[in-house]
Amino acid sequence: MSTATYTLNTGAKIPAVGLGTWQSEKGQVATAVEQALKAGYRHIDAAFVYGNEQEVGEGLKKAFESGTCKREDVFVTSKLWCTYHRRPEECLDEGLKRLQLDYVDLYLMHWPVPMNQNGNHPLFPKHPDGSRDLDKEWSHLKTWKEMEKLLKTGKTKAIGVSNYSKRYLEELLPQCEVVPAANQIENHPYLPQQEIVDFCKDKGILIEAYSPLGSTGSPLFNEDGVKEVAKKHDVGPRTVLISWQVSKGHVVLPKSVTESRIKENLKTVELDSSDMKALDGIHKEKGLTRFVYPEFGVDFGFPDKQ
Repeated sequence: MSTATYTLNTGAKIPAVGLGTWQSEKGQVATAVEQALKAGYRHIDAAFVYGNEQEVGEGLKKAFESGTCKREDVFVTSKLWCTYHRRPEECLDEGLKRLQLDYVDLYLMHWPVPMNQNGNHPLFPKHPDGSRDLDKEWSHLKTWKEMEKLLKTGKTKAIGVSNYSKRYLEELLPQCEVVPAANQIENHPYLPQQEIVDFCKDKGILIEAYSPLGSTGSPLFNEDGVKEVAKKHDVGPRTVLISWQVSKGHVVLPKSVTESRIKENLKTVELDSSDMKALDGIHKEKGLTRFVYPEFGVDFGFPDKQ
């Protein structure tokens, strides 16, 4: 079982493996969170836009009430959604209410794209032609200034970003008083994102990997490199892909609502240099694949999308 932790640039400890809750089936999230905490997880990753924070809150509450763990033992993350970029505290307040918490440990800007808060949909406003209704009078730099103010409220212990490229961070860092504690990005052997990984390491920003198993159906499970390493260590492909992230010093956020998989995802093995080489080589042979790329109509500066 992975009990590894990292230290954020705030000095706070963050568990290396957390339970992801994106695309987790409604009605099953509260139980998944409760089961994860019973299995030994101490890190839960949530977000406003996932639409299941209320269930995450129910799972946390049950675990706290049953004595499985205390609030201060669990690292909880939530995220600011794009239609709230002008009012981060309001989004955080709504999230805390649903999570039934007084604070989160980390609050991330989910995407660096402000969208029209007065559009035709609270989460995904669109123009008549179907394109996203962006708030072009606002910028992610202004959003970050507003997020910095949240630290003084005590409602979050740390702030960070998500889906940031090197270009976007190079825009942000000269403008900020508080360096982001983390950058949560899609990361797996099909998309190692080495440019932003190296840049964040240099700046003391922790990388968090979402979709670490690839996409739904996990095509990575069938890659020869993954299968070889799994066979060598007598573990499943999940354990290999999660261990690859931990070996790189990344937080990793596998998602599941199945108890056996939740437990399996907390298991890590020590990979040697030949294992890492086999996994690092997959994208060189198969090419880069990004599974998560919403149609914002924005150039995020990702090298694989240029």
